[in-house]
Amino acid sequence: MAVANDLVFLPLGGVGEIGMNLALYGIGPEDDRSWLMVDCGVTFAGPDLPGIDLVVPDIKFLEEERDRIVGMVITHAHEDHYGAIMHLWPFLKVPVYATAFTAGMLETKIENEPGVEEVPVRIIKQGQRLDIGPFDVEVVAMAHSIPEPCALAIRTRAGMVLHTGDWKIDPTPGVGLPIDMKRLGELGEEGVMALVCDSTNAVRDGVSPSESDVGVELTKVMKACKHRIAVTTFASNVARIRAIALAAAAAERDVVVVGRSMHRVIEVASELGYLDGLPAFHDEEAYGYLPREKTVLLCTGSQGEDRAALARIAAGDHRNIGLSKGDTVIFSSRTIPGNEKAVINVMNNLAKIGVDIVTDRDALVHVSGHPRRGELEQLYNLIKPKVVVPVHGEPMHLAAHAEFAKAQGVREVVVAGDGDVIRLVAGSAGVIDEAPFGIWVKDGNILDDPEVTGVKERRKLSFAGCAVISLALDSAGNMVDVPQVALMGVPDTDDDGEPMEDIVREAVEGALTSVPKARRKDKDLMAEAARRAGRSAILEVWGKKTLCKVLVSRV
Repeated sequence: MAVANDLVFLPLGGVGEIGMNLALYGIGPEDDRSWLMVDCGVTFAGPDLPGIDLVVPDIKFLEEERDRIVGMVITHAHEDHYGAIMHLWPFLKVPVYATAFTAGMLETKIENEPGVEEVPVRIIKQGQRLDIGPFDVEVVAMAHSIPEPCALAIRTRAGMVLHTGDWKIDPTPGVGLPIDMKRLGELGEEGVMALVCDSTNAVRDGVSPSESDVGVELTKVMKACKHRIAVTTFASNVARIRAIALAAAAAERDVVVVGRSMHRVIEVASELGYLDGLPAFHDEEAYGYLPREKTVLLCTGSQGEDRAALARIAAGDHRNIGLSKGDTVIFSSRTIPGNEKAVINVMNNLAKIGVDIVTDRDALVHVSGHPRRGELEQLYNLIKPKVVVPVHGEPMHLAAHAEFAKAQGVREVVVAGDGDVIRLVAGSAGVIDEAPFGIWVKDGNILDDPEVTGVKERRKLSFAGCAVISLALDSAGNMVDVPQVALMGVPDTDDDGEPMEDIVREAVEGALTSVPKARRKDKDLMAEAARRAGRSAILEVWGKKTLCKVLVSRV
């Protein structure tokens, strides 16, 4: 039976994983729901997707429901929440709502991607309330490691949902508004039926330190340094950029900005007044004339990205910037899971130079932008939700958050994953259906399903190389020349020194001559016989299943 007031939550990314956030709220009967999108983010490819630039949610479901999507609201301008907009919006063309900082970041991102379609954005403000189709959406000020983070109080005829976005409790966030605890308490008094909440730090007790604490510690660390200082942090963390600039000024140093993404963020933040009152930032050309003991380099590359500023400086490959023995590099960031090897590689290169390295293990030079259990408890006490859905976390984070929610007295806690359709109505909350989900990959100029891009074969190539066999056959299917063999990523010889190409060639010749003459006219059969023989010969010698391709020419 159709239920007019059925309220559902459907994540297509960001649940059971950290990154690629894309959520849907639906109101109405199953065959006629109106949908509100919240966030549209990316994640970054791991070693299982060689050559892939970005990973975005598969939006086949959204394309089918496009006429019922009333809008897309972006909670903040981190890549895992807004980075896929310019790739996916052209398929949907739905209204996009975002704060001024997020809109500015999106605009600069599009400007730096030739050929990308412009995305019109409707600017919203923290504290604003607006109607988007059947959804009454209130934008609530939160605190996070970026300006203008928002929670969404989504009122529907079925009840209110609070979608937290990424947040923490920080009364002194460095830039922008502090988290609006008063308004959250008022929402709780009004009645929040369901809480859809960040789980990133649900495994940690206590309360996260404030951004202001980091500023104090950065000042102390910089004043103790005798030579040049480089600081790397997430470019989007404007409060941290401001804290670094103030610490540098307190230590009587000038700040040199190194890295395009850092320049872009500073430009947007400056236009909105978030960097007012600071000494001027210098371009990297100033490095050549500023005294060593008076310089702070503000660098991109906190995650070890090989093309970012810090990695190139550490490797000695930067055209303008270099570090020397006795200089200090401060990692004012955390290492995102999966980036450990890249970050360690940069640190090792710095250590070879003789650079001193400071991380959050040595001093309070970084704090998380996500709530620990103490902050979750404060929010629960304010909101008093009847239903809780943990999101934004891997399975262990979701499980820890679910256990915590139950300990707070919440009776209906729904642990789900991407593609699950979750009813949020108190008294009948739970997974009621499934929707298609998955990933698309950005591979150069192509955006598609990963298997269409050839990434599956790329994985095989990375493990076992490739063999290409070229056959010249006459009209009867007989060989008119010896097979030509090209090997890539395969050992040159076997243990006895015999060339691998000769081993493959002999195996292919033997296989083809064994095919009955009556069947040699079958081009596909001959190609498959050659492929199997060549692959088996390599497997026998090397023990690996090489990717093998056969080209057949009729002569």
